[in-house]
Amino acid sequence: MKRRKFIKYTLPTIALPSFLGGFNFRALAGGPILEALQRGACDPDRILVLIQLNGGNDGLNTVLPLDQYSNLALARPNILISESKALKLAYNPATGLHPAMSAIQNLNNEGRGKILQAVSYPAPNFSHFRATDIWLTGSDSNKFETTGWLGRYLEKENPGYPEGYPNAANPDPLAIQIGSVLSPALQGNVVNMGMSITDPSSFYNLITGSADPTPNTPYGHELTYIRLVAQQTQQYAASVKNAAASGSNLSTLYPATGNSLSDQLKIVAKLISGGLKTKVYMVSLGGFDTHSNQVQSGTGNETGSHATLLGRLNDAINAFTDDLKKMGKGEKVLTMTFSEFGRRIRSNGSTGTDHGEAAPLFMFGPNLIPGMLGNNPTIKSSHAVGDNVPMQIDFRAIYTTILKDWFCVEGSELVDIMLKTFNTLPIFNTSTATEETQPGLEDELLAPNYPNPFADNTKIRFKSQGEKVYLVIHDSLGREISVLANQYYPTGTHEIDFVTSDLSTGVYYCTMISGNYKKVIPMLKAR
Repeated sequence: MKRRKFIKYTLPTIALPSFLGGFNFRALAGGPILEALQRGACDPDRILVLIQLNGGNDGLNTVLPLDQYSNLALARPNILISESKALKLAYNPATGLHPAMSAIQNLNNEGRGKILQAVSYPAPNFSHFRATDIWLTGSDSNKFETTGWLGRYLEKENPGYPEGYPNAANPDPLAIQIGSVLSPALQGNVVNMGMSITDPSSFYNLITGSADPTPNTPYGHELTYIRLVAQQTQQYAASVKNAAASGSNLSTLYPATGNSLSDQLKIVAKLISGGLKTKVYMVSLGGFDTHSNQVQSGTGNETGSHATLLGRLNDAINAFTDDLKKMGKGEKVLTMTFSEFGRRIRSNGSTGTDHGEAAPLFMFGPNLIPGMLGNNPTIKSSHAVGDNVPMQIDFRAIYTTILKDWFCVEGSELVDIMLKTFNTLPIFNTSTATEETQPGLEDELLAPNYPNPFADNTKIRFKSQGEKVYLVIHDSLGREISVLANQYYPTGTHEIDFVTSDLSTGVYYCTMISGNYKKVIPMLKAR
């Protein structure tokens, strides 16, 4: 391991006194907050799964601003779904999801999903090809880059690649694209840092054999390099095949047919189960360029091409997260959706929508701060044909946050990878520990509070394994509201009544820490 990586993965556990600065170290010693910080060392086995929604997803038909519904009905009279059919979010009843997204609603309500509103970039481009290129390279809209944001990251982490790879420290592909074409997001300065596969078995079907020596000429040097890459591909093919052979899918929720995204994520889950150390996976779902027939007229606008696509996304995410949880890998994997742009505020005359600016994206995984980042877009009573949802979040700030808080990239390298400085966002909890826990154990320790939403009080039920339990309530700004528990509890189920009559309405978060276990649940005080 390189010295820099050793420091990155171990420093948080050995440098706490200087990290805590002026805080009284003895006052925190042995406490749950310090224990959480000590567990916050970066896990080198973390994985990022990117889901590309090709075509430009209609955000206003995906995440509905219910507090703007009357004006939205004026702008989209021929495609808007019924307000009563929207799936409301427990932490924000002013926001609803498309009725095809019930599993994603549940993941968000349980604190295992997160919505980031109105994501785009300054001076957006509305060409599919150029906009996709901007998202994959992380460039400004007026600049053209030849490397991808993940390619630059993987290049920093693996200098000299592909020479010397695979090796004992990196025996597996650095990144995998499920499909026939490698994403520009994985492009490095010299080579693409990933490999594309359609399925592990066919990928292994590569030609091997002896070859004549190469001449000492420019052509010979190029041929030597080509052979190196081919040999490396063969070696990686073996590791992929072995992982597929030893891995298994434990979820029974994958659709049998008709869902290509589910098929791709099923492969990813199987490779993760088989122990493949690949850090980045990319999958995709096409069809989101819904200029016409976005909804099926006469059905309440709840069916149609967009509903079908969102249903496929919902079912694929549901099965994938269930699979990861059952195999005990859910704490290692962060999944994120993205699309090259959103759609305009007004619908068109073909029961569709045209290319627009900002749109929401989804995240699923461990240690996400529950809730929605950003606000519902404001919809006016009258909009011009070309009006767009304005940007609230630059997508490159999301990339920066993933690199820093998920992959623990050092600040000095962030600018090199992201090409300029972007602020990080409050996406992850302070501690991103990812210790393995017994599959299914998490949901048994801290249950969702009830009732939720609540008025003057709510009950918090948890299970103790005979260890010390720390329960704390924070508001949406991260301020501590109340410590409900900080003591040892006997093995079994316990319940605490949290009185909230003096609190303002809004979203609150209950955090439980016990041993190696940590979970945060969102709670909504409605009145």
